Amino acid sequence: MHARTLLSTFATLAAACSLALGALISAPSHADDYVEGEHYDVISPAVRASSEKIEVTEFFWYGCGHCYNFEPQLSQWKKSLPEDVELKGSPAIWNRLMEIHAKAFYTAEVLGVLDQVHMPIFQALNVDRKRLASEDELASIFAANGVAKDDFKKAFNSFGVGSQVRQANARARSAKITGTPEMMVAGKYRITTRKAGGQAEMLKIVDFLIEKERAALASASL
Repeated sequence: MHARTLLSTFATLAAACSLALGALISAPSHADDYVEGEHYDVISPAVRASSEKIEVTEFFWYGCGHCYNFEPQLSQWKKSLPEDVELKGSPAIWNRLMEIHAKAFYTAEVLGVLDQVHMPIFQALNVDRKRLASEDELASIFAANGVAKDDFKKAFNSFGVGSQVRQANARARSAKITGTPEMMVAGKYRITTRKAGGQAEMLKIVDFLIEKERAALASASL
């Protein structure tokens, strides 16, 4: 891919990413004030969850600066998750470049090295301004974190990783995401930074919706 084309691609993706933070609204002062359609959206039909727990999904792209800035908040929030809640990452895929980055995410999961390479990939794209547009570029990051190049390539090109990438693409389409980062709770609710009023408020609304889903599950079991 030529440098001019890559720059154009990154500009387009950055614009899509920035949709998540445009025209921030005033955040409500109390959780009881969170209103469907105003602060979060109901997904219909719901997206089937893959966990028996209350599943929280983060839609992200490694090349999104807002996602990079959100990651420390999300990591801190994750530390206090109760036992009945599970957080999962789901790469957004709008073109070939994002597909390559999604493959890197699932390759890291398959190899059990996501904790080691997750932030280095973010940093390479957002701080070091690397393109990471090829398998070899990504292999170098994995190698720097203890993964043999052959092991990386085998996983990167595996059927399992390809299948997970396709599932991530279908999941994002079903959730009707419009930018990154965005979040989904129990496959039923979608939360954007634009409607939430910011990244911190987005997590507060996620907490509110977790409680809402927990109450619904308890009521259904009676």
